[in-house]
Amino acid sequence: MVQSKVVWDGRAPLDYGPLQLDTSSGPYLTVVKGSKPASLYTHVMAPNDITATPLWTERLHPDAAFPAIATEQTLRVFIGNTSIFVPGGSGVPQTGFRRTELIAQVNGSTATARAELCKGRKAYHFSMLMETLKPLDLIHEYQVVFVEPSDGSHVFGVQLGSPFTNPTGRLPSKDAGHIKILDHALNVIYKTPFRDETWHNFAVIVDWDKKTLQVFFSPNEHALKPVSPKKKNPTVPDGEAGSGDFHIGILKLPLVDKRDPPEVRGDVVHYGIQEGTVEGMMFSGVFVEDLDDGLSLGNGEKLRV
Repeated sequence: MVQSKVVWDGRAPLDYGPLQLDTSSGPYLTVVKGSKPASLYTHVMAPNDITATPLWTERLHPDAAFPAIATEQTLRVFIGNTSIFVPGGSGVPQTGFRRTELIAQVNGSTATARAELCKGRKAYHFSMLMETLKPLDLIHEYQVVFVEPSDGSHVFGVQLGSPFTNPTGRLPSKDAGHIKILDHALNVIYKTPFRDETWHNFAVIVDWDKKTLQVFFSPNEHALKPVSPKKKNPTVPDGEAGSGDFHIGILKLPLVDKRDPPEVRGDVVHYGIQEGTVEGMMFSGVFVEDLDDGLSLGNGEKLRV
């Protein structure tokens, strides 16, 4: 159970379904996708299909993760060769990327969400589960959780796979199989192996006034623990320019295509190699918490931070 004030809740309720996805109803704006309906790229998985992270369930016995009362559904996000986003519906297609992303909104407005989430001290909670039937191709870089200001940078980001380089380096990279938490300047502030059959629970604390980050992590039903000290995040722009939209999903970067002219090979948005495979991963436990009353660690625990 969450112990502090939730200022935005992205945990898919039990009555959330394809209609809400297709119409961007509820907590998520769902326009960052390919040309097909949003519910073809994001599936809502009922608790009897895939159990969401046990960290936030209502336990029947305080000392045991199971049995428990399910309170949310799992979001199963996919990309494929049709996952080409066209900004505004009529802009230049982002043919270098493959994207399916869900963006936090409040009352149908991402601007309202930004105004509420990007101030004071907030904990961005999210849990991730590996998709084993249609796994990610870890020779590519994936950006799967991030807060994105209007300049396209990330206040913090979560990366999987092999970081894009031009020219292409050795693939897969040494830590391609790790979940990496990055600061605004793309420094890795924490990493952990991405394991199958494991919910990876995170809370990234953003102090918007002091420009710091701190990471908490746990697997499965275990309570969150600090895994990094508070880190300076000084390159985030001041004021409104540094606030951004909260995204979860899959953004897959290309590999360099040597057939492209050298001057465009670094333009990952519009050029490069994408194999067109269907790939996915799963999310649950997504919400943002105000820290005035402490950080929820799961299992009814709370910590003053």
